[in-house]
Amino acid sequence: MTADLVFGSIPSFYREVYAIVCPNQEQVDRDLFVQLLVKSSLPKHVIMQIWDLIDTQQGFMTRNGLYKALALTALAQQGKTVSDKLLETFSGQELPKPSLGDLSDLKAASLKIRRERMPNVLCFDFKDLCDIDSIKLELVPEKKGIILKHVEYEVTSKRHKATVLRRYNDFVALHELLTARFAYRIIPRLPPKKLGASREFIEQRRKCLRRYLNIVARHPQMHDDKLVKFFLTFAGNDVQYKIKEQFRGIPDEFMTSDMASKAKDLVPMDTQQQLAISKEHIKLIHSNVAKFKEIAEGLVCRSTNYATDMLQLGRQFSIMSNDTTPITAWATGTSKTWERLQRGFRILSVDFASIADKSSQAAIDEEEGVVEKLAFFEDLILAYKDLCERHEKGVLHDHQRAIQKMGQYKKKKMSATVQNSDTVAVDQLEQKILEQEGEIANMENRNFYSLHCLQMETQLIYTYLDIFYEIVSCLARVEKETGSELSRIWSAMEPAVSTLSPNKEMINSKYTGLNL
Repeated sequence: MTADLVFGSIPSFYREVYAIVCPNQEQVDRDLFVQLLVKSSLPKHVIMQIWDLIDTQQGFMTRNGLYKALALTALAQQGKTVSDKLLETFSGQELPKPSLGDLSDLKAASLKIRRERMPNVLCFDFKDLCDIDSIKLELVPEKKGIILKHVEYEVTSKRHKATVLRRYNDFVALHELLTARFAYRIIPRLPPKKLGASREFIEQRRKCLRRYLNIVARHPQMHDDKLVKFFLTFAGNDVQYKIKEQFRGIPDEFMTSDMASKAKDLVPMDTQQQLAISKEHIKLIHSNVAKFKEIAEGLVCRSTNYATDMLQLGRQFSIMSNDTTPITAWATGTSKTWERLQRGFRILSVDFASIADKSSQAAIDEEEGVVEKLAFFEDLILAYKDLCERHEKGVLHDHQRAIQKMGQYKKKKMSATVQNSDTVAVDQLEQKILEQEGEIANMENRNFYSLHCLQMETQLIYTYLDIFYEIVSCLARVEKETGSELSRIWSAMEPAVSTLSPNKEMINSKYTGLNL
């Protein structure tokens, strides 16, 4: 066993590696650590020497052991003979950084191991979900169809490095297939279709479709499914037909999951009770999120209206400053006020336009960083609500109905046996009972699998609660920066405002403000 790592300072790269292999402050798995060392391309005997120099008697290592291994790996890559004393030369210095190449596959392996060991834990944090993919969705300029204009969307996936064009009906086809393939997962609602839609409706639908795709593309189970990848990458025409042709017969998740056969063992005894408590709590959260969203929309509306008002003021100042009406001394006498005001208004028109720009930008930033993220979370909760209803009205209901049908068959068989009915009829009932038993067993497994998925989707909702940090921090930043900028502009306006003031003689005159 080696001594604690007391030599040298820890570089940030070490912490990045630790965050990948031990995101929940766990101990490093032996197999995962071996995969890490293999990425160093060191000879096998050197890797074994490093392994022997760290504390691995229990089959795992601590954070301290991982940091030592990383330091020794870096030194070995420099051609130095591995030994514990090598680290002593780094007293007061930053430890060397090993070359390990791309760590994304290591992260995937870590997640797989943790998922296998803890099947009832989501094993994703908020950052992990956001890092899976980021979807951009923009409107493409309208194209005229044979009869009606149609709207196209440019969809860009960061994960797949692909940009494709999609129409609303393509989303409808995707939604139908996703609902069939992932019936036990959160599937967000699609926005409605509307003929002759206004620009405002089209823009709101664009945002809703963007949220839809981001929820799907970041889902732990759906993001790497062939169906989702096809939608995000296929660049051909007639997508709504092609996607149906290719995926119409695809089995649902239950039929392809390794977890399905052991679903009963994955469901804790108190699942129904915990689910009921969680549903009520999420309902409470949803109520507050809806209110937050309403308030945030009000903030955006006020910022927009304020920007409009300031812009209108600036325009009025501009109109007055550019007025060329020939005013003579007949009207003004000895007063130079109108000339002085025109000069001041010309400067003020620019300043008020700047205030309008800042307020307008604040509205845009709060719309994207606050309202849209609240809408994203609300879409997620509504999808969770729909999932719970599918479970209760779908799998659970089908299971109960299958049990009732079994009872009816048994009653008929008993009645036929008592009445000494035809042997063929009794045998047919017996066959139906056997078939129904198989159906019930399948339904029971589906019910347990659905409950397991509900637990994972519930954890997904709570994981996404971290979005509130982004929401509140965005609101605070925008309000602070906008307030600061507006204050600066208002302060900078003081010289221009002072030009509107009468001259000092007029100010000091006892008649100031009295002469009409």
